[in-house]
Amino acid sequence: MMAALSLLAACGLPRSGPNKSEIFDGAVERGGNTQVIYVNDHVTRASAFAPSYGFSNSFRNAGQVGADEIRAGDVLGLSIWENVDDGLLTSLGDSSTALTEIQVDSEGFIFVPYAGRVRAAGNTPDQLRLQITERLSAQTPDPQVTVQRVAGDGATVSVVGRVGAQGVYPIERPTRSLSAMLARAGGVAIEPEVAVVTVKRGNDSGRIWLADLYSSPGNDIALRPGDLILVEEDQRTFTALGALGGQTRVPLGNEVISAAEAIAMVGGLTSLLADPTGVFVLRDEPESVASRVLGKPVIGSQRFAYVLDLTRPNGLFLARDFVIRDGDTVYVTEAPYVQWQKTLGAVTGSAATADSLTSITE
Repeated sequence: MMAALSLLAACGLPRSGPNKSEIFDGAVERGGNTQVIYVNDHVTRASAFAPSYGFSNSFRNAGQVGADEIRAGDVLGLSIWENVDDGLLTSLGDSSTALTEIQVDSEGFIFVPYAGRVRAAGNTPDQLRLQITERLSAQTPDPQVTVQRVAGDGATVSVVGRVGAQGVYPIERPTRSLSAMLARAGGVAIEPEVAVVTVKRGNDSGRIWLADLYSSPGNDIALRPGDLILVEEDQRTFTALGALGGQTRVPLGNEVISAAEAIAMVGGLTSLLADPTGVFVLRDEPESVASRVLGKPVIGSQRFAYVLDLTRPNGLFLARDFVIRDGDTVYVTEAPYVQWQKTLGAVTGSAATADSLTSITE
């Protein structure tokens, strides 16, 4: 019997993953490439690093677009009145003429008959009106000009993702801020707790939680022409493996999740299989965090296997304080006796099968 047990153990029976001793064999101290560290109060504090979302100063300090400032791509409407019966632009019997949908070209100019090519971009409608009036005054007495700006291609942002109505929207007086533009696009179409808003501006980008947009006025940034606003569901997850109630990827949401909560989210430890002394959190730590945890400088990111022994007097408190991060793997090893049970079951099962075959042949 013992020979059979040894043979089966050597061959390797099915299991959910490496056992506790096999993970420790990969430690740096034993020639491996993983920092295997028992979690204590120092480790929970040193590893409590969570990349935060937010906008850089370049976003926060950008001024609001002038609601009346004309830009390349905008569409203008002009009306011109002349004080003569047969004017430059008006036909006989008419005192005014309307020039509708004049688009500002890529260089910022428009063409007005008898006034020529006039720079519109960078001016307000009133400033442009004065320019056109001055040019026409040399050819017709006391012309009266009105200029109306209609938001066009030059002062728009794109809103995409999980919003009520994706599209290209003009930056107008009521929609010059991020929150106002989201409202203009029909609001966010997912649960606010998991919604992330990204603003891309040229080669720069910033990202915040939707909840932080409304809780902190500084996050309600002014929009600039060409901005891309993306609303999506948070993609941060951790993976649960081993002797747990479930083995799956679990979304983090915008909450701070502890190791104890992560275990509970997948059904807790499997009482008939799990080794409560072998709960591991596997992650790659950046250089700065790794140096704090180890208490010495290191170069480059490091692989860590954090060990939580839930049977220690403060084990559950440490699990409650240890923060889970995006990309973590929570792995629970099987208790040592589980493999012996499997081995014994395989042997006794094999013996029973052999006895049955013997009975059949007799």
